[in-house]
Amino acid sequence: MKIAIFGLTVSSSWGNGHATLWRGLIRALTRRGWSVTFFERDVPYYAGARDLYEIDGGGLIFYGDWAEVRDRAEREIAGADVAVVTSYCPDAIAATGLVLDAPSALRVFYDLDTPVTLLHLKQGGRPDYVGAGGLAGFDLVLSYTGGSTLAELGSALGARRTAALYGHVDPDQYGPAASDPDFSGDLSYLGTYAADRQESVERLLIEAARLRPDRRFVIGGAQYPEDFPWTENIHFVRHLPPPDHPAFYASSRLTLNVTRQAMASMGWCPSGRLFEAAACGSAIVTDVWPGLENFFEPGGEIITVRDTQDVVAALDLPNAELERIGRNARERVLRDHTSDRRAQELEAILAEAFAARRSPMSFSEVA
Repeated sequence: MKIAIFGLTVSSSWGNGHATLWRGLIRALTRRGWSVTFFERDVPYYAGARDLYEIDGGGLIFYGDWAEVRDRAEREIAGADVAVVTSYCPDAIAATGLVLDAPSALRVFYDLDTPVTLLHLKQGGRPDYVGAGGLAGFDLVLSYTGGSTLAELGSALGARRTAALYGHVDPDQYGPAASDPDFSGDLSYLGTYAADRQESVERLLIEAARLRPDRRFVIGGAQYPEDFPWTENIHFVRHLPPPDHPAFYASSRLTLNVTRQAMASMGWCPSGRLFEAAACGSAIVTDVWPGLENFFEPGGEIITVRDTQDVVAALDLPNAELERIGRNARERVLRDHTSDRRAQELEAILAEAFAARRSPMSFSEVA
């Protein structure tokens, strides 16, 4: 089976959450017999922080502008069983035009940023990756966010068939690791700076650092502004490539997950970082959002926090309790949230979409 993908990036994990998700899913699909071709516009900010250059079992196609790659894209779509356009693909509108004209490929849109998409619409705009026709022309619309957003994709953008495909983690890349003194701390946070996360970061980490000057806090990520409110006991690690993530998680007693505002308000949108940290056996403290309990059991597999005092209380939990929660989180991830599990779910979703088109396609050959 062949799949052509037009996305934001798979080659660079700098400043985005798409790349590591695609890497895990692509590895899982290729293990199941798929051939994957990923089209990525070669932009300077990702080229300067590139940490993947090829796809095993498939092809990674860099291009400078759409005109130079259009013919190649048309050929790949014509030979594909599934053609996917994603949110934030810089050439999503042009790629959508080719995909919707595909003679046989299943036409799929994957919105990895559904809350952002719907927020644009509610504010009277339209995201750059959705054309004037909305999503009505696609056979299937996948969403990184579940819950009520699936129905909204239909009512707001005309999606005819929707399904949730949540985040995941590749346990071959993320697992328990030795701690690194450069990353050591009591509470860590790994994430790109985002203005709509800042209030929560200040409440759940910065204020906790001010209350507990005897504890060490660590932030890792990219795009942090010069006026970020650092304290003396918060240590900054500039952008970390994925191979360093397990050691980062292993080097703190607790790690913090903070969900972007639009995603937290809609719920049912677990971040990839959540699964990655859990796969490493980390004890996680997280903000609260609708649907969280369907991914991890609060209190048993994850610690939920609403304010600074909740974080301080978590910091004072004994090591044995944090280790228990971390073990439980890892067991849950390995059971329910791996890239292989998502690949199986994706195949089932695609098979149903093919059946709805009365296609004779079968996935038994790659199951």
